[in-house]
Amino acid sequence: MSATTAGQLLAVALLSASLLLATAGHSGNKLRGVTYDARSLIINGKRELLFSGSIHYPRSTPDMWPDLISKAKHGGLNVIQTYVFWNVHEPVQGQFNFQGNNDLVKFVKMIGEQGMYVTLRVGPFIQAEWNHGGLPYWLREVPNITFRSDNEPFKYHMERYVRKIIDMMKEEKLFASQGGPIILAQIENEYNHVQLAYRELGTRYIQWAGNLAPDLDIGVPWIMCKQKDAPGPVINTCNGRHCGDTFTGPNRPDKPTLWTENWTAQYRVFGDPPSQRSAEDIAFSVARFFAKNGSLTNYYMYHGGTNFGRTSAVFTTTRYYDEAPLDEYGLQREPKWGHLRDLHKALALCRKPLLWGNPSVQRIAADVEAITFEMPGTKVCAAFLTNNDTKSAHVTKFRGESYYLPPHSISILPDCKTVVYNTQTIVSQHNARNHRRSNVTDNLKWEMSKEVIPDAAKVPVDSKVPAELYGLTKDTTDYAWFTTSIEVSPRDLPMRKDILPVLRVASLGHAMLAFVNGEFIGKSHGSHVEKSFVFQKPINLRPGTNHISLLGMTVGLPDSGAYMEHRFAGPRMVTILGLNTGTLDLTMNGWGHQVGLDGEKVKAYTQGGSHRVQWKKANGVGPALTWYKAYFDAPEGDGPVAIRLPGLGKGMIWVNGKSIGRFWNSYLTPLLQPSQSEYHIPRSFIKPSDNLLVVLDEEGGNPQSIEILTVDRDTICSFISENHPPNVKSWERKNSHIRPIVGDAKPTANLKCANQKKIVAIEFASFGDPYGGCGSFALGKCTSSFSKKVVEQKCLGKTSCQVPVDRSLFDKNNDGCPDIMKTLAIQARCS
Repeated sequence: MSATTAGQLLAVALLSASLLLATAGHSGNKLRGVTYDARSLIINGKRELLFSGSIHYPRSTPDMWPDLISKAKHGGLNVIQTYVFWNVHEPVQGQFNFQGNNDLVKFVKMIGEQGMYVTLRVGPFIQAEWNHGGLPYWLREVPNITFRSDNEPFKYHMERYVRKIIDMMKEEKLFASQGGPIILAQIENEYNHVQLAYRELGTRYIQWAGNLAPDLDIGVPWIMCKQKDAPGPVINTCNGRHCGDTFTGPNRPDKPTLWTENWTAQYRVFGDPPSQRSAEDIAFSVARFFAKNGSLTNYYMYHGGTNFGRTSAVFTTTRYYDEAPLDEYGLQREPKWGHLRDLHKALALCRKPLLWGNPSVQRIAADVEAITFEMPGTKVCAAFLTNNDTKSAHVTKFRGESYYLPPHSISILPDCKTVVYNTQTIVSQHNARNHRRSNVTDNLKWEMSKEVIPDAAKVPVDSKVPAELYGLTKDTTDYAWFTTSIEVSPRDLPMRKDILPVLRVASLGHAMLAFVNGEFIGKSHGSHVEKSFVFQKPINLRPGTNHISLLGMTVGLPDSGAYMEHRFAGPRMVTILGLNTGTLDLTMNGWGHQVGLDGEKVKAYTQGGSHRVQWKKANGVGPALTWYKAYFDAPEGDGPVAIRLPGLGKGMIWVNGKSIGRFWNSYLTPLLQPSQSEYHIPRSFIKPSDNLLVVLDEEGGNPQSIEILTVDRDTICSFISENHPPNVKSWERKNSHIRPIVGDAKPTANLKCANQKKIVAIEFASFGDPYGGCGSFALGKCTSSFSKKVVEQKCLGKTSCQVPVDRSLFDKNNDGCPDIMKTLAIQARCS
C-alpha cells in the first residue's frame, strides 16, 4: 500500500471515528452536542478551531455587554469564556442574587444571540484576582470546614452550588446539547498548585470533583485547567504564556490540546509598575500552539474591566487587565486587538489542513523550522515557518522558495506557499488613549463631613486582645475600629522635649490608620507580597486617660493558595516604647471593636443617606478620614468616563450610590507613580444631570484636584514598511488555493475611526525612515515631501481609508534615498 493511499485511508478513518463519536448518544436528534477527539472539540458533528476570550460579566455592566461581545466577534473570536462568581451570587447563605451585573443568564444569552459559543468556568473556586477567589465569606464559618479538600462540609456546599448553577443553565436551555451556546464547562481551577499541600485529601478531592462533573449530564465536555491527573473524560488544559512549548499535553490520547488562559499581560496590584505584553509575543505564542496540535486558545483577559466595589482580591487594583485587546473601558487597544484579529483570519485560512492534515516537522537551520499539515493525495497544505532566534532575522528556503523571517516570528502559509501573516510584522493600525478633562464638570462644588473617631469611652471593651480583622468584618466592609485606653502619670512621660513615646503596632495586614486622643498619628500598610507590617510613630500622651484608636483595613481577601480559611489580618501586638517606666505592652489591655464607618452605616454615598450627614464647604486639604460630596452633570459625548484624584491618598468612590471601587494614589510604584491614576465610571451609572459623587478619603487630601474625564482612542496610526506582508484580509481560500481577493496584494496602511467618526486631521505623515510609536512619531533622515499631501487626499473626511506603500505615489520620480527600505508612518485624529 502506498504512503499516499495509507494517509487517505487514515484521514477517512479519523473522519468516520469523529463523526461516530459526535453522534453517539444523540441518534435521531439534530443537536448532537459537543464531544471531542484527539484533534479538537466536535460541535454538532464538526471539528472546530476555536478562538476564545475571557470577559467577566461582573467586571462590566449589562449596558456594555453587547458592545464587548460584538467587538470580540469582530476581533475574530467565536467563544467567550467566563467564570461564575459564587460570592456575588450567594453573598448570604441561601440568598441568591442574579440581578444587574450578576445576571449570568442574560450574559450567556447575549453571547448566543451574537452567534458565539461560551465556556462556563463554574469553579466554584475561581481565583481570578477576585475577592476570596469567588468563595463566599460565610463558607469560612461553616464548622470543621477545609476548603478544596476531601472535606465533607466543603464538598456538600460546593456540590450544592455547582448543581444550582448547572440546573439554572439547563432550565434556560443554554448548553449546546440543548441548542444553547455553552460548549465547555470547567470544574475546580488550577488545583495542581495546591494539591500536594493536602496530600491524600487533595488527591481524593480532585478525583471526587472530576467524577461529579460528568454525572451532571450537561451534554458538553468538562475541563480542568492545570490538572495533569484530570480523571476520566475531563480534559486537562494549559494556562500560561507559551503553552505551545510548556504544555505537557493531554493526559489521554483521545483528548484535544486546549489552552484556557493565554495571559494578555499581567494583572496589577497596588504598588506594581505597568505590566506589558506585546501583541507580537501573544501572536507568536498562539501560532506556535496551533502549529503544535492546539485547537482552542483563550485570551485571559480579552476584556478585563473593573473590580467594582470591594470585589478585587487582596491588594489588586480596581482596573483589571487594562492591557487586554479591549481595555478597561471596552475600547479596542491597537495594535493588540487588530494584530490578533488578523492572526485568527490567517489561522482560519488553515482550518482544513489543521483539523484534518497530518503534521510533520522539518528542521531547516539551528533556529528555523517548518511545521506542515498536509492531507495526503490532495493539495490541502498549511505551513508554519518559525524563527526561534530572538535577535536575528533569517532568510530561509522552503520548498524551493525564499522567505524572510523576522526575529522570533512565525510566518503562516495557508497553502504552504503564500505568506499571509507574520507574527512579528504588524500591519493592523495602532492607537493611543486620551483622557480629556470634561468641560461640563470643570467646576465641582465640594462639601465635606469628617468621620467621628471612636474611643474606648464610646466603644466598650469586648475582648482582652485585638480581634482578628477578617472575622470581625466578615467581608461586609474594609474597616474596623480597635480601641483601648491607658492611664499615664507625669512620671511615666519623658522629661525631655526632644523625646516622645512611640506607638508600635505589629499587624498581619493590610493597612491601618492610628489616632491618639482623636488626633491622626499616621498610616501604614503591607504589600501584596508581604501583607504584614509594623507601624511605628511618635505620639503625644497627656497625664491621665489617653485613648488609642486604630482603624484596621482590609484591601480585599486572599484569592489563592492552600488553607485559605486560615488566613488572618489586623493588629496582633500593640506596644508603647519610650516611657520612663519602660515598654508598655497593650496587646492584652482590653479592646473594644466597632465594625465599619459611620458614613457607611448611614449610606452617606446615597442620595437619601447623604441627608443623614452634616456637610460643610470643603476648603483646601481636609483631615484624615473625611467624606466629600459634589454634584456633576453628564460629561459631553457618549463615550467612556473616568475620574482622576491626584490630591487624595486612599479611599473609595461612589457615583449615585454605586461603588466604582477602591483608589490608592499614595502607594507608589518603583517608578514613583501610582499603580492606577484613572478610575472608570460606567455611563450607565450616570444620569443627564445632578449626579451625586461621594469620595471617602482616608489619609487627608484636597478634593479640589479631582477631575472628571472623557476617554477615547481617537488618535489612530499606521506604521507599515515595504517588506510588510499585505493585510491577511487580502487573501481567500478557494478550491484549496490561496489567492488575492482583488488584484495584486500589496502592503497598505489601513486606518479606521471607531463609532462612525471621521478623520479630521493628519497629525503626522512620513514616507521614508520615520521612527517612534503612535502619539510620538518623529522624522528620520529621509522623508517624502509629498507624504502629508498624499495621506490627506486619501483619508481626510473619511471614516476609513487605505494608503498603499508605493514609491510611485510618494516619490514621484524624485527619490532622495532610493537605497533604503521605506516605511510609511501616519498619525490621524478622529472626531
